[in-house]
Amino acid sequence: MRPRLLPAGTLAAAVATALLISGCGSGDDWSRPHTKPSAVGTPDPGFFPAASPAPEATITPRPGSWNGVRPSEGYRVVLLTAGDDPQTKTLVDAVTEWAEEENVSLKTLTATKPDQFIPRISRAITMKPDLIISAGDDLIDPLAMVSPNHLDQQFLVVGAELAEPTGNVTAADWTGASFRGEGLGMSSTYDPATFTPERAGRAVRAGAAAVLSGLTGLVIWID
Repeated sequence: MRPRLLPAGTLAAAVATALLISGCGSGDDWSRPHTKPSAVGTPDPGFFPAASPAPEATITPRPGSWNGVRPSEGYRVVLLTAGDDPQTKTLVDAVTEWAEEENVSLKTLTATKPDQFIPRISRAITMKPDLIISAGDDLIDPLAMVSPNHLDQQFLVVGAELAEPTGNVTAADWTGASFRGEGLGMSSTYDPATFTPERAGRAVRAGAAAVLSGLTGLVIWID
């Protein structure tokens, strides 16, 4: 029998999807449900605030107090990214490095045009990851639209934050970042030079530790 060829349009769509979704980590193909992940280790003193924070509050954990927390084996994360600016690239590198170090099963979805932002977020949700991490200011407004409708999906925003996050959206931010959406514009203290690999790495680890520890719907300030 002669092999059946895919129509040109179908083949092109398959290739495009393969290019937009890339993975690294444990080799988990995500084809089956998996055991609910948990935090391995506990934060050091100074990570949790003395009093229970109000929703949407900003808390400042003691520096490094999150270092003892990592995800259990098989933690599934989708990295959503948009933008080719140096700041976004630094954030993407930080997430990728964290995933490799912690043996996280990571898949990346990249949006290159505005009309792809919401479809990529929706695609990430259908993949049913344990966490969706967002890197890139262009995704903030689309996330603000989509995330309240999917309260069972945890999101982590690094290097920016939502103006009015629901309890499933956590942010890891610092002075010099703090973009909160087009309606509010850039913070007066916005400084691209603050997006260093070291600071981005701390933001990813602090934010992930917060989500794993149940400290969600807040802004984790790492200054």
